[in-house]
Amino acid sequence: MERGDLTDAEWEQLQPLPPVSNGRCGRWRDHRQVINGILHRLRTGVQWRDLPERFGPWKTVYERHRRWSVDGTWERLLQQVQAAADAAGEIDWDISVDSTIVRAHQHAAGARTDPPPEPSARGAEEGEHQDETPWQSLVGCLVEVGAGGEGLGRSRGGFTSKLHLSADGRCRPLSLIVTPGQRADCTQFKPVLEKIRVPRPGLGRPRKKPDSLAADRAYSNGPVREYLRRRGIRHTIPEKSDSQAARLRKGSRGGRPPSFDKDRYKKRNTVERAINRLKQFRAVATRYDKRGYVFLGTAIAAALTVWPRT
Repeated sequence: MERGDLTDAEWEQLQPLPPVSNGRCGRWRDHRQVINGILHRLRTGVQWRDLPERFGPWKTVYERHRRWSVDGTWERLLQQVQAAADAAGEIDWDISVDSTIVRAHQHAAGARTDPPPEPSARGAEEGEHQDETPWQSLVGCLVEVGAGGEGLGRSRGGFTSKLHLSADGRCRPLSLIVTPGQRADCTQFKPVLEKIRVPRPGLGRPRKKPDSLAADRAYSNGPVREYLRRRGIRHTIPEKSDSQAARLRKGSRGGRPPSFDKDRYKKRNTVERAINRLKQFRAVATRYDKRGYVFLGTAIAAALTVWPRT
């Protein structure tokens, strides 16, 4: 085992989760070997062609990462890991929401304008997994990253993407969305929360509602607070100075000030620490992927490794 590879304990937790071959198109190359190759690329930011030979053919490693990003396999793996942690009572449901800018490398430009190729019925030469509804997951990814824009835009940081996420009280990502760098945080608040989906063991609906939520002033507006009140989610969001001044000018017609818990707000640093953990992976800290759904898969794969190591 080399530095950064999955340990035996981590692989024991992940081994039952990846898809298995259907037996009609050959066998998969060893999942552990390929996932270690993907993690090596995430950690170092190396080009796919420069992967060490011990991970097997670089095309196999890249193609599996691309396909798992398309059909939602990375997201399902993350949900299964979260489900195991929730069943053991290891998730702190006092969550926080925030976003971070990711500088896009020049290699991220120039993506094709046509949609990604639909997985063939035969799959890849080694028998790639064929999901029952891959295009439903793909359409969702394209909507989240901005169809046609690939989640790339211009902001103060230049050519950038923005990673929106929610994190539990133990600094682990619960949900992630990619948008262009200039997209406002508050516009993605509802999609980020609605993407939280932690399955329960056996029967029952997945858990989607946190115990409480903390966010910074970027999320302080009427629609966000109304959405949280409608769902019955206790929240701590500081009021903007201009909103406070407008409310005071109206006098009694301005209504009561929103409640604010200073002690609860101190826990908002958990999402900042979750961002720092994700950006330990160079392929997340700097975007090299041309396609938005592949970069989203890269971020989710990084989040998947954060959970067993926390």
